[in-house]
Amino acid sequence: MQITFQFRLYPTPEQEQQMNRTLDLCRELYNKAKEQRETAYNQEGKTITYAMQQNGLPAFKKEFPAYKEVHSQVLQDCLQRLDDAYQRFFRGEAGYPHYKSADRYVSFTYPQPGAVQKTFAKEGTVYLPKIGVVKMNVHRPFDRVSVTQINVKRYGDRWMINISVKVPDTEAMQAVESAVGIDVGLNAFAALSDETKVDNPRYLRKAEKRLRRAQRRLSRKQRGSRNRQKAKRKVAKTHQKVARQRKDFLHKQSYHIVQGHDLIVVEQLKVKNMVRNRRLAKSISDAGWRKFITYLSYKAERHGKRFVQVPAHGTSQTCLCGADVPKTLAVRVHECKRCGLIQDRDVVSAKIILQRALKISA
Repeated sequence: MQITFQFRLYPTPEQEQQMNRTLDLCRELYNKAKEQRETAYNQEGKTITYAMQQNGLPAFKKEFPAYKEVHSQVLQDCLQRLDDAYQRFFRGEAGYPHYKSADRYVSFTYPQPGAVQKTFAKEGTVYLPKIGVVKMNVHRPFDRVSVTQINVKRYGDRWMINISVKVPDTEAMQAVESAVGIDVGLNAFAALSDETKVDNPRYLRKAEKRLRRAQRRLSRKQRGSRNRQKAKRKVAKTHQKVARQRKDFLHKQSYHIVQGHDLIVVEQLKVKNMVRNRRLAKSISDAGWRKFITYLSYKAERHGKRFVQVPAHGTSQTCLCGADVPKTLAVRVHECKRCGLIQDRDVVSAKIILQRALKISA
């Protein structure tokens, strides 16, 4: 399996200028390649492929010498991104690819880092071809020999590096000493089958006042002015803080659950369909259920634990005894007339989720 480690970069002013220059050139290449595809199809009915555009890179660099400042693999990855966007569109997984603005193209990738000894020649640094040796805050160890990809991304006023590392698969434990079912929600972020509940931090809701103030200031600035750029960065910085808080919370909760249990069971949620509810969309997005399930999945695999997803249908409308107990979202207590069970509805749902997984394994 592959694991991605994220560290903060501290480039010099000259290096930061070159990194911004790299982003600008890659964005221009992306837009030119997209325009080439559309022109060829609309005027001649021809389809331009990734291989055709990649083979044309040497001639393109001769015509535009500025692109010699960018590593060849970074340019190839830029074209690969465009091709991936079209492939996702053809498969019906995403919308039609759009032209990229400066705010939408914020990362570049080295798909083959090359000699690792040169890439990480000195502790606390990383070598980026065409840019130089950049300081890096390595706050956790990783296997430098198994690095498969390096991605550099700009987050507002800071730079981060994402290092993908290939690690050997861990065999799942045969014996299951502790199992847990998890029901995610909005009142409480998660209810566990052991009757513990995790509070919902609601980071976006807490930051809404600051966001409204920053967005009002942005709306009053003249387009194209430096003040507008400053106001825009403040809005982005507020959003980034919310995203980092949520990510930190999800990582800690998923790690705690995986460390304490050998079998983790969750529902198969279609979050993409659930956010179509305009009344709950913001709260669902703020909770981050999809990321939470993803974190649980890869952490369980990494530590040799078992991760299972069960169908979500009816988990909140049935009882442990099998009786139907229909209730609306406003009803927060589960009351079964057949067996007399009275308990928090989310905890009961978590127990039913675990019960379903145990039946499947049996």
